[in-house]
Amino acid sequence: MSLTRRVLLSLAVVAAMAGAACGDPPEKELQQAQGAIDTARAAGADQYAREEFTAAEEALKRAHDAVAQRDYRQALNSALDARERAQTAAKESVNQKATARADAERALAGAEAALNDARAKLKAAETARASAKVLAATRQAVSAEESAVQKARAAFQAGDYLASIDLASQASARLHGAARDLALPTPTTGRRRR
Repeated sequence: MSLTRRVLLSLAVVAAMAGAACGDPPEKELQQAQGAIDTARAAGADQYAREEFTAAEEALKRAHDAVAQRDYRQALNSALDARERAQTAAKESVNQKATARADAERALAGAEAALNDARAKLKAAETARASAKVLAATRQAVSAEESAVQKARAAFQAGDYLASIDLASQASARLHGAARDLALPTPTTGRRRR
């Protein structure tokens, strides 16, 4: 048998095997893709790597659609794409979650500082006998923001760093506003008589 004939026969065998492999749905790859998506979801990818995670889910849906249409080659490609994207999303979410945790710690520290500042200014305003109306409004605002800071701490403890950041940042902004409202007006001097 000539070398050319052997090469052609080998290519024909490889092509036949590849065609046979694409004759059945890629069940193993679909299961691997679903497992990778489940692992990514457990790692928080649906929150911290949303774009890549959504792309993985869409690729898996395309794979299932291709199986329904008996396009097993496309199903295989989409399942492999889904698995790869889910694995990438899981890795991204670990990094993003660590960053979010650090941001949440800073936001909580900022909210605590704003709360302490507002309390100190409220105490100073009480000592300076500021208007009862302003003092009452500020006391109410500080009390409400103490609750918001506690919710931010609870979200942090639960591992929901994004919610913690939002709650703490909003509380800080409102506390800074309440502290500004306490700014004592500068005393006006009476007119001199001539």
